Amino acid sequence: MGCQEDMVVEKICDIYHSISSLESLKPSKDVNMFFTQLVLTCIPPIPIDVTKLSKPIQDIRSKLIRLCGEAEGLLESHFSTLLGSFKNPLNHINIFPYYSNYLKLSHLEFTLLIKHCTNVPTRIAFIGSGPLPLTSIVLASYHLKTSTFHNYDIDASANSLAHNLISSDPDLSQRMFFHTTDIMDVSIALRDYEVVFLAALVGMNKEEKAQFIDHLAKYMAPGALLMLRSAHGARAFLYPVIDPCDLRGFEVLSVFHPTDEVINSVVIARKYPLPIPAVLDQVHGPIILPGKCSEIQAFNPLSHGNLIEELTIEEKLS
Repeated sequence: MGCQEDMVVEKICDIYHSISSLESLKPSKDVNMFFTQLVLTCIPPIPIDVTKLSKPIQDIRSKLIRLCGEAEGLLESHFSTLLGSFKNPLNHINIFPYYSNYLKLSHLEFTLLIKHCTNVPTRIAFIGSGPLPLTSIVLASYHLKTSTFHNYDIDASANSLAHNLISSDPDLSQRMFFHTTDIMDVSIALRDYEVVFLAALVGMNKEEKAQFIDHLAKYMAPGALLMLRSAHGARAFLYPVIDPCDLRGFEVLSVFHPTDEVINSVVIARKYPLPIPAVLDQVHGPIILPGKCSEIQAFNPLSHGNLIEELTIEEKLS
C-alpha cells in the first residue's frame, strides 16, 4: 500500500481501539463521535484492497465489522422505539440521522432493479430487515407502490418494533409483512419472491455470507433477482465484501460502487433460469451452479455525480 492508504488504515485502527474500549455501543455522545469519525475516514475512495492486509489488520477489520453491526442494531432499535411513540410514526421518520442515505440507496437499488426486471415485481423479500426496515418502507412508499414486502428477521423484538412503525399506515400495513425466523430454515417459501434483498450485515464475514447465498441459490425461484449490499475500498472496514465470484448459482448482472455518503456497494444477480428438473439431484436436492466473473467497467446510470462501476457479464462460448 502507499503512504495515504497506510495512514487511513492506521487511523481506522486507532478508532477501532477507542470503540472497543467503550462500555456500551448504545447511542451516546462518545459512540456517535467515534462512529462518525470512522465513517468519515472510510468514505473517501482510497484504493485499499482489504484482502491484502496483514493478519492483525484483518482481525481488527473482522472485529470492527461486528462492532459496527452491533452499534447499528442498537441505533435502529433506539430510533424505532422513539418513532413508535408517535401516533403516526412514518410522518416523523426523517428524524433518523441517516434517512437521507436510505433515500439515495433505495433510489439506486430501484433504478438497478427495474433495469433488469421485465415487469414490476409483486412479491419482494427482505432478509435481515431489523427494527427499522427503512429500505422496505422507502421502496414501498416511493418506488414500488403496488408490491408486497415480506421482511424476515431472526429477532422477534426487532420485528415487533418494525411492525409498530407501519401498523397505523392504511397502505403499508396491508403490503408489509414480518416473519420471525432464521432464513436458513426457510425453503419452499423463497420460491414465491421475484426479488430477494439480503441485508449487508446478514453474514458478518465471507464464510457466513457464502452460507446464506448458497441457501438462496438452492431455494429461490429460477430467474428471480438477488440484491445484495457490499463494500469497496476502505468502506470494507464497515461492512463485509461480496466477491461476485462467490455468487455460485447466480448470474451477476451489475455491481455499483457509490463514492458519496452512501456507504454500501450494490450487487444484483439473477438465479440461473434453468428448468427445475435440470437443477435437482435426487439425493442431495438442488445443485448450485458456479457463478461468473468478469472485469468491472466504469458506468454511471443515474448521472447524479457518483462514480459508479458496473460489472458486465460476458457470455463466452465453450
